[in-house]
Amino acid sequence: MNVEHLVTMANQIGAFFESQPDRNEAVAGVADHLRRFWDPRMRRAIVAHVQGGHNDLKQIVADAVKVLAAEQAERKN
Repeated sequence: MNVEHLVTMANQIGAFFESQPDRNEAVAGVADHLRRFWDPRMRRAIVAHVQGGHNDLKQIVADAVKVLAAEQAERKN
């Protein structure tokens, strides 16, 4: 799976949601989109990318991915 392609797609999703006036709703919108439309492997790959210290995602996307990471961690417990 090409992480660079995932980053590009995630940033495009983030660009759409950035126009929302409420930042928390925008972050939730990105997370919901990734949850609903991305394959679990894609979500795991983007979470691993962010946890690996990469900072090539829009901040709104990085925050949404952190939400997904917390959900993944919770499911493991």
